[in-house]
Amino acid sequence: MPRDWDAFYQKTEEDRPPAFVVRAYGPFVPKGPVLDLAGGLGRNARYFLRRGHPVVLVEGSQEALRRLSGTPGLAVVGLDLEAEEALARLPQGPFAGIVMTYYVSRPLLKALPFLLAPGGLLLVEGFTRKEALRRGRPHSPYYWEEEELLTPPPGLALKAFGEGWMAGYRAFAVYARP
Repeated sequence: MPRDWDAFYQKTEEDRPPAFVVRAYGPFVPKGPVLDLAGGLGRNARYFLRRGHPVVLVEGSQEALRRLSGTPGLAVVGLDLEAEEALARLPQGPFAGIVMTYYVSRPLLKALPFLLAPGGLLLVEGFTRKEALRRGRPHSPYYWEEEELLTPPPGLALKAFGEGWMAGYRAFAVYARP
């Protein structure tokens, strides 16, 4: 059952820290625009804004978009990434960095290399299938399989990977476009 993200964001504070992969590898994203997919209330976007990157944040929640509206340096795009036409409606790059944290879409992941500038980085993080089992959601498609992120999307090279217990079973990967 889909989560009611508008209701979730109505009662969520904005002061959460960026995802681990952003804190650890964000400094290596070259100068230039960053695309934040399923960006929520902008915790990762704010990190990049503070570092001088213009950011395009894509989010399906109208509440999140309303709360982010008017943030200097941030362009918000309302787009349901689950919609059939989502891939065709993604903002066009090239982007120096792309962030996809705690949102799992394998077709989207495969489409991202074409939006990344040469030398750019794609930062991915999320929960793993072990976490799905721990939470009693064994059949949910919104979890990464064990070691799945070790295989980069076509056209990208793996630069960093981690998987294991991090306040929940999580995985992250950093991919680069040569």
